[in-house]
Amino acid sequence: MRSTLLRMLAALVCVLAACADVMPVKDFNLEKVAGKWYMVGFATNAQWFVNHKATMKMGTAFLTPTDVRDLDLSYSNLNTDGSCWRMTHLAKKTDTPGRFTFHSQTWNNDNDMRIVDVVYDEYALVHTIKTKNGVSEVLNKLYSRTPDTSAVLQEKFSQFSLETGILAENIVMLPKNGECLDA
Repeated sequence: MRSTLLRMLAALVCVLAACADVMPVKDFNLEKVAGKWYMVGFATNAQWFVNHKATMKMGTAFLTPTDVRDLDLSYSNLNTDGSCWRMTHLAKKTDTPGRFTFHSQTWNNDNDMRIVDVVYDEYALVHTIKTKNGVSEVLNKLYSRTPDTSAVLQEKFSQFSLETGILAENIVMLPKNGECLDA
């Protein structure tokens, strides 16, 4: 118990120090990030994830720029019973290109999302600080244009997640999954 508490405290200190410096990618291009992405990697120390990571599978995200340069985020994930889990957010632009904020009605938290690395036709690394009741948690996601990613990209995602305070056991490459049909 004591070693777990110390590890969590060390991760929190790391998160507080590292996350303040995480900046979006330079020369972010909103139009090029648009389209379909597969959510292939997921990393967070949040307790809900720790409890459910063994059953999580790959989902899809559609990123759609709006006329005022905000970003519509639409997520879907095929459940084991064949039904679909869906969630949408309207991420508002900030003064920093590649950085967006939104409130999640589903989770009742405020989100500060930064696209920190991107090769527009290959992958995007997304870093989000989620805050609820004054408590912040980091969530890193690895998006890919295809369901497959290279070992080099997976290692890049893992290393970034470790540097932002995520414990190694909470960095997961999600197994492939079927896709939800359009509603």
